Amino acid sequence: MLKQITLALAAVLSVSLATAKESSPSPDPELAGITARGRTLAEYDTAAWHSTDAVRAMKPEKGSVGRYIAEKTGAKWVFAYGRFNDKHDRFLIVYEATQGVSLQNFTVKKYDPPLEDAGFYYRGAIAIDTALKDFQGEKRPHNAAVLPAESHQIYVYIVPAQTAEGVYPLGGDVRYLISPDGSRIIEKRQLHQTILEFKDTGKPMGTADAWHTHTLSDVPEDTDVFHVLTRRPLVPEQVKTQNHLYEIQVDGTIKRLK
Repeated sequence: MLKQITLALAAVLSVSLATAKESSPSPDPELAGITARGRTLAEYDTAAWHSTDAVRAMKPEKGSVGRYIAEKTGAKWVFAYGRFNDKHDRFLIVYEATQGVSLQNFTVKKYDPPLEDAGFYYRGAIAIDTALKDFQGEKRPHNAAVLPAESHQIYVYIVPAQTAEGVYPLGGDVRYLISPDGSRIIEKRQLHQTILEFKDTGKPMGTADAWHTHTLSDVPEDTDVFHVLTRRPLVPEQVKTQNHLYEIQVDGTIKRLK
């Protein structure tokens, strides 16, 4: 009898697990893509901060560096700091900052004469120029980030820069999809309109204190994930769209609450 009961329970458990597996929702590919891009953007931002500190320690000559472009090779970021040549057909790499054991650790190599590049760094620098010529934002500092997109296309994000410690801006940002050669805008996505500022008051807080309404689309944006991952303290953010309510977790995962 005991054996029969055990077998019966095992059969019921097997059916229950199979039913639960069938009824569990599959991951939303659109939300997963937003999370992935937001995580990469946050990682880029941290790497850019520390690589810039490492290059500044080299005391670059005035005018030698106009901008930087980053490329992730394997698990590590490599930043090229430099400027265009006179003909504007090459990017002159003056400093190359390579990630070490973490995003906070970079070693810098100086090229004298500068290393000429006509590949990704050059195309990324052209793409930033293309995006900036179109961008019309508030009169405040902005950062531009270049990330690879599908089919050798290029994403350029323009986001408001953090100008005060403990104050994290969100909004007034745009994502451009640029042609592989960096010269043409394929798609412009206004991510947010108004700039909101999250201030660290030093007091404990929860999701009731971290939320905003999003009206430009019915899903959160890449920079919503970026905002959650880079601000301090780390707390989830609720995003209310026209039809749904989402919560972005502190690891960048997006949950649809309703």
